[in-house]
Amino acid sequence: MVDILLTHSNHLFYDRKQVRKMQPYPPLQTILAAACLRRQGYEVALFDSTLEAPEAGFEAALAKHRPRIVAVCEDNFNYLTKMCLLRNRELAFWMARKCVEAGVPSVVNGSDASDHAGEYLRAGFSYVVTGEVEAGIVEITKYQLEKKTGVEACPTSISFLEAGQVRHTPPRPPLADLDSLPMPAWDLIDAEPYRRAWTGAHGYFSINLVSSRGCPYRCNWCAKPIWGDTYHCRPARLVAAEMLEVKQRFHPDHLWMADDIFALSPQWTHEFADAAEAMGASVPFKMQSRCDLMTRETVADLRRAGCAEVWMGAESGAQDILDAMDKGTRVWQIGEARENLRRHGIRACYFLQFGYPGETWTEIEKTIALVRETQPDDIGVSVSYPLPGTVFHRMVSSQLGPKENWAESDDLDMMFQGAFTTGFYRALAEALHQEVREGAAAARGAWENVLALRETCARTLPVWISC
Repeated sequence: MVDILLTHSNHLFYDRKQVRKMQPYPPLQTILAAACLRRQGYEVALFDSTLEAPEAGFEAALAKHRPRIVAVCEDNFNYLTKMCLLRNRELAFWMARKCVEAGVPSVVNGSDASDHAGEYLRAGFSYVVTGEVEAGIVEITKYQLEKKTGVEACPTSISFLEAGQVRHTPPRPPLADLDSLPMPAWDLIDAEPYRRAWTGAHGYFSINLVSSRGCPYRCNWCAKPIWGDTYHCRPARLVAAEMLEVKQRFHPDHLWMADDIFALSPQWTHEFADAAEAMGASVPFKMQSRCDLMTRETVADLRRAGCAEVWMGAESGAQDILDAMDKGTRVWQIGEARENLRRHGIRACYFLQFGYPGETWTEIEKTIALVRETQPDDIGVSVSYPLPGTVFHRMVSSQLGPKENWAESDDLDMMFQGAFTTGFYRALAEALHQEVREGAAAARGAWENVLALRETCARTLPVWISC
């Protein structure tokens, strides 16, 4: 018997796009929560549903470990968790029902659970830990195992049902002192299935790290149910030391720095590069950033530290769309960042977003032109996706239908009144991806399909109505 069995609901094989990509990462937030519980003396176990069949595996883990509590603790550092995908929610609800059948109390934490606490509680969870998880999961475990009663004794940042009504305890501010956190419980992870998946698909093995949490920028479509607008970063030397530990433990060929925004400070980046070089910790890594930050001399330090690839939120080639998003960047900075990264031998990749309110074919053409002129090494294409708590969601809330979440990461369903159909945007994403990855000649047929769909929309309805 263990005190707490931890798991999560991100199963790679429920998402067709992730199967095609085959880039699985261990649930970093989940094993960090496990380390926090261990530090308090609790015995923990992990069922990792990323690659293993989740239904059979979870039931087997329940039977084997006979936990006193189950925690479905999502990896808040993984963008797939932040997308609040319907299939992940359905799996979490199934896990809650299995816990009810087994008579085991269950706790859940993640972006979707923080946004929809009532739905998760009515699905069978005993408690929702809203926002940041580390302190909350320890406190609710202590509360439950010590059989305390009463709202007064209940930890902060907890939601629960009382007489059929959802009750919330006061929120806890995000942790500012990240030095106080233990090293993730890496021993709970079986790295070999991940290694086989990566090497089979790509010929190398990648694993994940994180140096910070949160993002101080305020793009109005970006949901932040876990850390809000706060940003906190670990000391550069400690991050380099953890990079060295992961390098020595797993011998990866590559790392993913899973921060929302990595190396925000030029001084921190310089110190990190110095420490990584001095320790011999460097491993080629990819990261996420903003294009305006990648126009700076910081890029040279990133290269020294081992940076091989940067994914930037370019979003659009139309300045009026960037301004409408409250992005705070200029179109020219995208091209300048691309060239700066190229000069330092770092791959430059763009996240692009279509369908934002006010975007017409004219703005779409500007984004296509930006891609063709600056020639990024890769792109990721999405359509505007309204998530709760954002300015964007409030803007389009009156247009939303019964579907509130994408089923999987490649859904690309337009859930509000856009300028074009879902089919058009899916075709646009396919054509642009194909051109960047295979060349203009290979994408000719895909572009013909895009133009045909555009003409169909233009013929059927006025431009101000979604077609």
